[in-house]
Amino acid sequence: MNTIYEQFDVVIVPVPFTDRQSDIRRPALILSDAPAFNNRIGHSVMAMITSAKNAPWPLDTPIEDTRSAGLFTPSVVRMKLFTLEHKYILDCVGSLSKQDRLMVKSAFPHVFKLG
Repeated sequence: MNTIYEQFDVVIVPVPFTDRQSDIRRPALILSDAPAFNNRIGHSVMAMITSAKNAPWPLDTPIEDTRSAGLFTPSVVRMKLFTLEHKYILDCVGSLSKQDRLMVKSAFPHVFKLG
């Protein structure tokens, strides 16, 4: 059965991404659209989620509602982007709140100065 991953889902992925023996699991945020991209190819574009305690990066976006996101510690969406095949996703633990989604969306015109 193919799991459908929606935009703004918080998932757990192994690090490094392709090492199935890895014990390191990290949260990531699905950014790509399910009907237009994710479901068509079985991959999703994601951003890292990391502890808010880590040194800041440009455009780090705090996650205010960690409970909805399925996270247990203060965290930020880090604009370190990657594409990952769905077979490597270990779990879907939550989804960003409406307010947190707006904050992540507001970073994208700064990440991609297109046009």
